[in-house]
Amino acid sequence: MMKKKIFRHILVLYLVIFIFSFYQFAVDTDTSKVVSAKDVLMTRTCAEVVVSPDGQWIAYTVNTPRDANDKPGPAYGELYLISTQTRQIKPFITGKVSINSLRWHPDSSSLAFLTRRGSEAKTQVWRIPIYGGEEVQVTDWETGVQRFEWHPKENKIAFIATSPKSKKEKDREEKGYQFIFYEENLKHRNLYLMDLDKKESKKKVKQITTGKTVWNFVFSPNGGTIAASISPKNLVDHRYMFQKIYLLDLKTGGLSRLTDNQGKLGNFEFSPDGSRIAYTAALERKDHAVSQVYVFDIKTKTQKNLTIPEFRGHVNRVMWKDKNTIMYLSGEGVWPTLSQVPAAGGKRRVILNAQNTGVTFRRISFSKDFKHAAFGGSAPHIPGDLFYLRPGEKPERLTTLNSWIARRKLGTQKAIRYNARDGLEIEGILMLPVDYREGQLYPLIVSVHGGPEGHLSMGWPTRYSSPAQVLAGKGYVIFYPNYRASTGYGVKFGLEGYKDPAGKEFDDIADGIDYLVKQGIADKERIGLGGGSYGGYAAAWFASYYTKYVRAVCMFVGISDIISKRGTTDIPYEELYVHSGDPLEKMWKLNLERSPIYWAHQSRSAVLILGGTDDTRVHPSQSLEFYRRLKMNDHPAVRLVQYPGEGHGNRKQPGRIDVLYRILQWYDWYVKDKKPLDGSMPPLDINENYGLK
Repeated sequence: MMKKKIFRHILVLYLVIFIFSFYQFAVDTDTSKVVSAKDVLMTRTCAEVVVSPDGQWIAYTVNTPRDANDKPGPAYGELYLISTQTRQIKPFITGKVSINSLRWHPDSSSLAFLTRRGSEAKTQVWRIPIYGGEEVQVTDWETGVQRFEWHPKENKIAFIATSPKSKKEKDREEKGYQFIFYEENLKHRNLYLMDLDKKESKKKVKQITTGKTVWNFVFSPNGGTIAASISPKNLVDHRYMFQKIYLLDLKTGGLSRLTDNQGKLGNFEFSPDGSRIAYTAALERKDHAVSQVYVFDIKTKTQKNLTIPEFRGHVNRVMWKDKNTIMYLSGEGVWPTLSQVPAAGGKRRVILNAQNTGVTFRRISFSKDFKHAAFGGSAPHIPGDLFYLRPGEKPERLTTLNSWIARRKLGTQKAIRYNARDGLEIEGILMLPVDYREGQLYPLIVSVHGGPEGHLSMGWPTRYSSPAQVLAGKGYVIFYPNYRASTGYGVKFGLEGYKDPAGKEFDDIADGIDYLVKQGIADKERIGLGGGSYGGYAAAWFASYYTKYVRAVCMFVGISDIISKRGTTDIPYEELYVHSGDPLEKMWKLNLERSPIYWAHQSRSAVLILGGTDDTRVHPSQSLEFYRRLKMNDHPAVRLVQYPGEGHGNRKQPGRIDVLYRILQWYDWYVKDKKPLDGSMPPLDINENYGLK
């Protein structure tokens, strides 16, 4: 009797295990689920990728968002290594850490990086051996390290750090004299050289620049000189518009200016023989983005532009393959490319086109012999994974950081082209809803990129502030227009917005909406639009001037008043030189009429306004001005949400969580469900969606 009982218990146990296993298998293989907001909040991405000089290893960081119940902060950055021979992944420094700025030692034996250990600690250089051993702190600089590089020949590093406060300044602060002298008494970003062989701490670090601010630098191949990008002041506006390349002789301390580039400056690299420098920069001062590749001869002080005048793209990074060959990365429409061109000038050859591989990229790291390469890539079904590349071969995917995506139904993504009202062809990306049926009308969300010097590539567009795949799962069509003034379509296209804010740029967006309505895809009665920064400007413009197009907008860190924006932004010269073109005194009327507050009285769109309280790029007053003008005109559906301590975009997870859920709530309420504007607004408290305790 007892044996039968035991047998029955065992049978039941096996049955339970079988049912559970079957259920678990069904869950793991179920592809009926769509992407949720919680999926977005747990999406991991490959961030920084660096191949070792000998090509044996790839070091990469993985950005992992914080849990909703974790202490507030940005995503964690974990460090991993993978062998190019065995493809074996080694978790190197993981957990609640923040690792960035990876730099291989020239002999490939160790890896240095920036991080900070402890809540009161400053960011410092740390180093870890590859074949065993703990990481050790290299620098202990009072103000923290902002950038560093290994010396190519000696056991030294150079780093950028801000000047420390004097004893007098510290004493005054302790006594409460913490006054702000706006844009005065600034501390320079200095360049320092640290000898790792010296024992005495006072002799280890030598300051090698004074009276100027250094933003970036590279060693020459023999380590005797440094090329550095320098501006007169430590202001973000100077970083944007006033950087020039200087040559610093480490033996004599001599500093001489090399380039006289007008406008924005990108990266720069010495040739392998040290005789020339290749760099990326704007074509002219009013060019709003880095777009060209130049070669500068140090001896003759002459330079050549290697970018053909009719190039329909924007160069964004340059490197030397050998002393006679230059390679550069470009944005060309929705597909980035990698090209090479003779350093003496000539025809370029595209050696990697993302359109052929289906995987987009922003940077590519090479081994010293250029036989190994790797990059962080994305695709419509890949948020950001590590890819390995050998010359002449297709990229090989080495990681699957978000395996859950294979169990989700995704909206189909494709490039579209349409003619604007003046006949110019405009390109964009369209994401169709999950289970899309041709001939059926769908609610449309237009997601407008910022800048306007930016563009969307054919990667993974879903972010906390633009939850495309979540919306696709809810039955929306999502449209990303690369409107006029976007990068990736050549300098002429980029200059279409010069002296013409909210003109042809936003007309292109309106024409795109008309196109999708005429195509029988979008329901003209259910359209929403959102974006951040310049995209937030578009949201405010469509909520006011073009209010007939949209039922609801989500304006994130957006512009509402160009006049006051020009007087409060931290990049006034960038705004003047590459956008407005003329002083405000010559543009009062145009700037007023191109400000959404001027048209706010006619708004018939539900307006959600979001932004950080510490935004220096687009001052929080821009949000407040638009809110106040709408409210004073008795607008029934406007809400302003501000995020304490956040700047031009939210870094910490509480603000990201709130923006994500609040945008989805706003679109569902006013666009999908077509709730009346003069009715009740969505619930203010949406914490129940967070999964918070």
